[in-house]
Amino acid sequence: MGLDLGTSGVKILVADADGEVLATNTEEYPLYQPEVGWSEQDPADWWAATLDGIEAVLEDPAVDPEDVEALGLTGQMHGSVFLDDGEVLRPAILWNDTRTSAQCDEIEKKIGADRIIELASNPPFEGFTAPKILWVREHEPEIYDQTDAILLPKDYIRYELTGEFATDVSDASGTLLLDVGERDWSPEILEELDISRDLLPEVYESPEVTGAVTDAVAERTGLPAGTPVVAGAGDNAAGAVGSGVVGDGDVWGSIGTSGVVFVATDDERTDPEGRVHTFCHAVPDTWHVMGVMLSAGGAFSWFAETLGGPEAVVAEVLEEVPVPQLNA
Repeated sequence: MGLDLGTSGVKILVADADGEVLATNTEEYPLYQPEVGWSEQDPADWWAATLDGIEAVLEDPAVDPEDVEALGLTGQMHGSVFLDDGEVLRPAILWNDTRTSAQCDEIEKKIGADRIIELASNPPFEGFTAPKILWVREHEPEIYDQTDAILLPKDYIRYELTGEFATDVSDASGTLLLDVGERDWSPEILEELDISRDLLPEVYESPEVTGAVTDAVAERTGLPAGTPVVAGAGDNAAGAVGSGVVGDGDVWGSIGTSGVVFVATDDERTDPEGRVHTFCHAVPDTWHVMGVMLSAGGAFSWFAETLGGPEAVVAEVLEEVPVPQLNA
């Protein structure tokens, strides 16, 4: 079973050992923008949709729940879920939230512009997790003081499935807290930013088992209790593996809400000027380099909704979707 916690919804599929997809389901949830530049979601919405989605695919006649041998996770990167004894303290701040410009400047000032790239293989960006943590500490100190764990979005779902706090190297690479070359949290970054290592989950390679489905989840969904849950990967690394981009020099492009050009590499290759991202790949002991823009499919959606009226009319007459008309 694969679970992809996207920005618009959670997508779940079951595939057999040959890669044939037996069942799929998508459950949507809302996005909240309480202020200009803010982008948040309620982790409770993620979890409710996940439970419904798992239940739906297991009810498909093509799937025998007892045949599910493992569950893998992927999803939106860079978000932050603040927990106290497993309870969510505030809405999750997402990858496309832009409130943290001052915190990015603070990180560069405390660590140094060159040094942060040397350690994290990336310069500070508003979408990354570390600036979000600093923002909450500065603007919501009562929340930060209660926090005993901070998880990425897919890893919150892992916690609900298994009771375990864990992440994988590819997703953790997008926090700006990971030493990407060493594939573990950076003691130097954490010390300079005064963030406790105890707030962060254990880091695993993507294929490693991180826990097992609890009895409570099994009773609710029909998944067998004890089903292994592997570390998984951030959305781009997982998509690259699914497309066969696993060897040195393999290249992959994708267009979702954002757009990516992705190159797998056997060595950590960091651009000292920070013009491209370098993250750990989902393939153990490998890395990848990415060029990313945030408005690829999102720009197309805007174009279609704003200027695509004539094509939509033609497509409706032809009983087709308007995308091919717009592409033409």
